[in-house]
Amino acid sequence: MKLKRKHIAAAAILVLVSLFLFYPLDSARRDNSRMLSWRFLDVRGVLLREILSSEQGRGIWTPLTEMAVEVPGAIVAVEDKRFYRHPGVDPLAVLRALWLNVRNRQVVSGGSTLTQQLARQMYRLPRRWYVKPFEALVAVRLECQMSKAEILEQYLNRAPFGNQLFGIEAASRTYFARPSRDLSIAEAAFLCGLPQSPSRYNPYYHFERALKRQRQVLAAMRKCGYLDEPAFEKAAAQPLQLAPRQRVFLAPHFCQMLYEQLRGQDTAHREIVTTIDADLQIRIEELVNGHIENLRKNRVTNAAVLVIENRSGAAKAWVGSRDFFSEAWQGQVDGVRALRQPGSAIKPFTYGLALEQGFTTASLLADIETHAAQAGADFTVHNYDEKYHGPVRLRTALACSYNVATVRLLEAMGGDLLLEKLRLAGLTTLNKPASFYGSGLTLGNGEVTLRDLTNAYAALARGGVLQPLHGLAGTPPSVEEEPLHRARIFPEIITFLLSDILSDHRARAPAFGLGGPLHLPFVCAAKTGTTKDFRDNWTIGYTTEHTVGVWVGNFDGQPMQRISGITGAAPLFRDIMLEIYKAREPAPFRAPEQLLQIPICPASGSLPGEACPGQVEEWFIRGTQPAQSCRVHRRFVIDRRTGREAGPGTPASRREEKVFEVWPPEYWSWMAANQMPVPPQVFSTAEHPTPPRLAISFPDDGDVLKIDPVLRREYQTILLQAVVPPGMDEIEWFINDTSYARVRRPFQARWQLQPGKHRFHIRSAVNPGEPGSAPVTIQVL
Repeated sequence: MKLKRKHIAAAAILVLVSLFLFYPLDSARRDNSRMLSWRFLDVRGVLLREILSSEQGRGIWTPLTEMAVEVPGAIVAVEDKRFYRHPGVDPLAVLRALWLNVRNRQVVSGGSTLTQQLARQMYRLPRRWYVKPFEALVAVRLECQMSKAEILEQYLNRAPFGNQLFGIEAASRTYFARPSRDLSIAEAAFLCGLPQSPSRYNPYYHFERALKRQRQVLAAMRKCGYLDEPAFEKAAAQPLQLAPRQRVFLAPHFCQMLYEQLRGQDTAHREIVTTIDADLQIRIEELVNGHIENLRKNRVTNAAVLVIENRSGAAKAWVGSRDFFSEAWQGQVDGVRALRQPGSAIKPFTYGLALEQGFTTASLLADIETHAAQAGADFTVHNYDEKYHGPVRLRTALACSYNVATVRLLEAMGGDLLLEKLRLAGLTTLNKPASFYGSGLTLGNGEVTLRDLTNAYAALARGGVLQPLHGLAGTPPSVEEEPLHRARIFPEIITFLLSDILSDHRARAPAFGLGGPLHLPFVCAAKTGTTKDFRDNWTIGYTTEHTVGVWVGNFDGQPMQRISGITGAAPLFRDIMLEIYKAREPAPFRAPEQLLQIPICPASGSLPGEACPGQVEEWFIRGTQPAQSCRVHRRFVIDRRTGREAGPGTPASRREEKVFEVWPPEYWSWMAANQMPVPPQVFSTAEHPTPPRLAISFPDDGDVLKIDPVLRREYQTILLQAVVPPGMDEIEWFINDTSYARVRRPFQARWQLQPGKHRFHIRSAVNPGEPGSAPVTIQVL
């Protein structure tokens, strides 16, 4: 009976031991993902950034067959010479270690085999004597379930090599700047000597000590038969040159974005090839740093840049901030993805919409004092130069970025249409209704990202087709994989017209002058933008091949000191474009066949008349070109004595022929303010069968105006305007039934906004008994 119990106990023990030794290892224990760091490479394989593994180290898993053939012999010879003969535990090594420790009265040798060291790494066991028995059991279990080659591969990819390096591949690339398969015998021996004590043999701090350890490894390799004498002598004589210690940290915001996208995916492949061009990235980071340093006196601390390859939609450079590590400047904010107001950089989409709606590049827009609706109240629209420019062609209005003409253009089309177009262009952060933005939508009062707006410009560059921006090398993301679908924003013919305007230096000259930062030695379409109080400025532009977006400002929202898009972002944009095309020029934009170019009068946009002082060439979609000659430039015969048009009784000696610009009444006040000669006004019943009655043309009855809390009060005024019948030379303005001003032609008066309700009316100043105007009541908030 006792014997039977002993047999049962022995069998039970045998079963338990068998289960322990041969029950499959937990897959998590063999999982190598926690050893791997994320390595982001540029399109040519240059390292951009390495993000540490969960073990807070850098590791690259490499099969044993892809390591130099000398590596396994070197590690076995120096760490575990009986590796191929023991079952995971080496009794002779244990006895030797015990004898050495007793003799030296301290721990000088551990006696652990490579398999035991691997067990300690896989199970994260502490280095304590009382853990040794369990470590030995685990080592035996590993030997039962893994081949010697598998154990070596696991060990050589997990072992520490100092400087946060795990595995021989990461060590080889760091210390010798080459993959482990290309190591020489001397280099393999050098690296295999490090795991025993990575800190003690740290090559960057204790190179001579590490070199002495290498000699020990080479000697062990010769003793174990892995090297013959000539090979030993050659390896021992080979001088070793460490690669310079580098801090590789390019495109950190871009790499961080990809890491956030990929880290949740179940992938063992953590070497990511991106679309970034490292050489271009380095140069742009240098340019950003230099330009912001020059702008510090203007209270500018940061910039962001995105470069897109138009053909593929690939990001080629991505600078999120000037300095990723700057806490003072909030450097870890990614300016490419941050929401900011774009200012006038949004305007090309308004003008593209207008061209779609039937406007032409020669259509006249009124750049005169205008009040537009926004958030339930009106506001006075100002141009950047605080001037009004009268009738301007659409080309000039966009090229010069005139706010007033742009707002009036939007009001003619409707904000809902523009908002729909902007969302189609990928600006999905504009998620409020059109009424929320009001007319300010076309001036850039909605928030967008540099990424989205630059990608929308890239669509203009490729003929109106929007495609997803991507950062991974290889096949661009498919429509099914991206929330942003490919879409056509504008027809190709419209985008050519926009590109032609945005690259027209002469059209831009009235506002920005000739030879400015946007005047490049090759064809490049560009637009700047500046937001209120100089908090943001932008320049975004493109050639046929690349689109570049630049933002300059402060992440904390503090205003810059009078820095606009043309003075802040544009010089940086220019230098980036010159860097991209330093060796060649991009191809120009090609005009579609449906376009024709004809001469027009630069003032009226009509065909040149005999009185026009000059002409310019302009593009038109066939069928939309003007058919009539200019009616703005007209010849008049003037009676020198009266300044009026000469009549039949005017002597020949008193007659003088002059050319005047004849504009509708809405421009008369602008003409007077700019001291332009006014043509003789002779009322024509043919043109005006009913003479106009005295009336207030601005403000309108029921208008609600809003005082800007930021703008100085003395600048917050409106221009009171009137329609006056022929023969009335002077009128009187009344506000709240109190005389305010007596004025002559153009019958205007400027009034500073005051809170409350106000009632306006006008009458003849010469004949007060004549009927006056209907009253107009407004409210100022």
